[in-house]
Amino acid sequence: MNTGPSPPAVRLLLVDDHTIVREGLKRVLEGTGEGWDITEEGSGFRALDSLRRARFDLAIVDLSMPGMSGLELIRRIRVEFPPLPVLVLSMHAEEEYALRAFKAGANGYVTKDSAAEELVLAVHKVLRGGAYVTTTLAERVVQQLNGSVEVPRHAQLSNRELEVLRRIVAGQRSTDIASALHLSVKTISTHKTRIMEKLQLTSTAALVRYAMEHRLHGENPPAAWPDDPADWPASTSPGTLG
Repeated sequence: MNTGPSPPAVRLLLVDDHTIVREGLKRVLEGTGEGWDITEEGSGFRALDSLRRARFDLAIVDLSMPGMSGLELIRRIRVEFPPLPVLVLSMHAEEEYALRAFKAGANGYVTKDSAAEELVLAVHKVLRGGAYVTTTLAERVVQQLNGSVEVPRHAQLSNRELEVLRRIVAGQRSTDIASALHLSVKTISTHKTRIMEKLQLTSTAALVRYAMEHRLHGENPPAAWPDDPADWPASTSPGTLG
């Protein structure tokens, strides 16, 4: 019996600047036997190029990428490709990042330490037009939105300022941050000053301490700083890492 042509494969765009992460995610997704057609890109700019050349059913996007951040990529996808669902796969488990991702236009948010089954579940739900966030993260987001927990000072930071803060805490110098974000060193210095003012801090050491206490640093503390925040130098000046 002729059943007609097979439906086209679901096309997924996987965007992460780490090759090993993309390979691992691709193995997980291919292991489902769904027959998904997966395209990998290592930057936001290349992802946009792919989206302009071909049709995709879902974009899976990392937040922390050099050049164009994941948040900026999501914003640009919403402008150029409004119907395309976006699932964020991030190393950040803090509600601040999830809130910003959803405000930028993401449809789902999963952390990289989630089980493979949860990733596949999230992909299926977002592909069907739903939204996905883990129960624990959803509870923290709701608590922040309804005022039952105090809104942290870093909620005042712009997306760019939060990205600069994350890179400062990672030990990057101002010249390296400027190069990665395609900005001038003067602009990075201005961002640092505004970050310090908004967080009401007076030194880079205090800035790093704040970021570590609020888990804004990413996957691991920078090797240049002792594991115990109490051992960090209290008198480090704002320009030390610049």
